[in-house]
This record gives sequence, structure tokens and C-alpha cells, in this order.
Amino acid sequence: MVRFATAEDAEQLEMLNQEFNGPGEAGPDHIRRSLLENRQEAVVVDEENGRLTGFACIQWKRSFCYSRPSPEITELYVRREFRRRGIARKLLSFAEALCRGEGCSHLELLTGEDNFAARALYQSLGYAPDGEIHLSKPAEK
Repeated sequence: MVRFATAEDAEQLEMLNQEFNGPGEAGPDHIRRSLLENRQEAVVVDEENGRLTGFACIQWKRSFCYSRPSPEITELYVRREFRRRGIARKLLSFAEALCRGEGCSHLELLTGEDNFAARALYQSLGYAPDGEIHLSKPAEK
């Protein structure tokens, strides 16, 4: 079942995040606080028999330059043993419906150039390169 994440999901989300992004700073207390306080992000999870199988994060970018918010899927992860069951599609479908409900005209996401499985999924759902180039730079200390 796909639903919004709650503070009670913090421990399981920490484990999923470590599987996806590796060990980091986001412990259960940080995750719990973020789920309760961060209004710029929506976290969606899939749950089967009390166990989270995957999650998606949607960031809401707002600017005075545009009349509508610009949502971006910043994270999408499904546990290896639950892949190829349509869970990622369900998570994305939920995110898309949420964005339509907010009046958004489009939805963005980033993925690795060599992440062929994810790219195939996204393209099968209508996502396409938009001509933008993503650049990044480490913050100087």
C-alpha cells in the first residue's frame, strides 16, 4: 500500500536510506523531525505487512519567478527483493497525483547516466530528457 510516510516510519526509513545512499547523518531522530517539520518535502512509502518496501521523496521548489511550484523527485528506492513488482511505478504514480493536485505543470527527476534500469522505467512512464544539464560543485570550507 502506498501512503505518506509518518514519524512512526523513521526507523525503517533510516534502514532504507542506508541501503540506498549508504551510512550517513540521517538517524531516526533527524528523519522523524524532518517528517514532522519539513514542508518542502513529501515522503511517500510503500508498505507490505508492516514492512516498508520502498520510498520516494518529492521536493517542492518555489520561486517568485514562477506562479506554480516545481516539484522534483529527489529520491526513489525499492528494496532489492521487492523490485520488478510495480512498486516504483506505484510510488511515482502517487507522487504524480500529488503534484497534479498542487497544480503543478510538470515533474522533474534526476538519475544517473548509467542507471539504465531506472532510466528505462522513467521513460516508460513518459519522462524524457529536457535539455537541461545538471551541474554540481563541492562547497568550499
